[in-house]
Amino acid sequence: MLRLDGKVALVTGCGTQGEGWGNGKAMSVLFARQGAQVFGVDLALEAAQATREIVRGEGGTMEVMAADVTADADVRRMVAACVERFGHIDILVNNVGRSEPGDPVTMSEATWDDQMGVNLKSAFLGCKHVLPLMEARGAGAVVNVSSVAGLRYVGKPQVAYAAAKAALMQMTKTTAVIYAARGVRLNSVVPGLMLTPLVRRLADKYAGGQYDAFVATRNAQVPMGRMGDAWDVAHAALFLASDEARYITGEQLVVDGGFTSATR
Repeated sequence: MLRLDGKVALVTGCGTQGEGWGNGKAMSVLFARQGAQVFGVDLALEAAQATREIVRGEGGTMEVMAADVTADADVRRMVAACVERFGHIDILVNNVGRSEPGDPVTMSEATWDDQMGVNLKSAFLGCKHVLPLMEARGAGAVVNVSSVAGLRYVGKPQVAYAAAKAALMQMTKTTAVIYAARGVRLNSVVPGLMLTPLVRRLADKYAGGQYDAFVATRNAQVPMGRMGDAWDVAHAALFLASDEARYITGEQLVVDGGFTSATR
């Protein structure tokens, strides 16, 4: 089950800054373990190459390149490079995202625009250039990585991030209906509070750099008593990308340890 043999997966944000496992890194490695040929893209080439070395060290296949997925020219280039290397694209994972603090009064217009670009436009551009290729083949699966911040307030003043992630889920749902009869599925993975290398940067932005206290607070917010990790996100994405999910489209798979179901 959940094998991806013979499939080509294009994963954006495939690297991780610093030690540990980010979502894109875990998804790339897991997809390769399940038989996919992976084409990974990251703004930081060195981070992408580190993921590639893990995949190749395990006997898998992965190619990488640096690209800014908020720029149309770069997205065109990455799609063309993936097709040139592997011939087609079966799976697209739009994984790029970043949170910045602020409300409409305190946030600059530039920060708002940047948040819309990183968290929403990146997925729009990926879909724009990959969906026609999938439609031509009559098959394909798109997994967009959103956030529970798009479903409810999660305790941090991040209105642009929350708005973009909510919009991403609706973009996914609407596009899924449009492309359902064309053989292409689109779904969202919706991570909750995850313990990834990103948490250290979030602690700097939202908790004055008090990392241990920030982690403890996040753990306490989850009914299971702990944050999840990148592998929880990766396994959810694998399911949605696999043939076992062939009758699932336009849905949101929430991976949050019960966080959004709790009343607190």
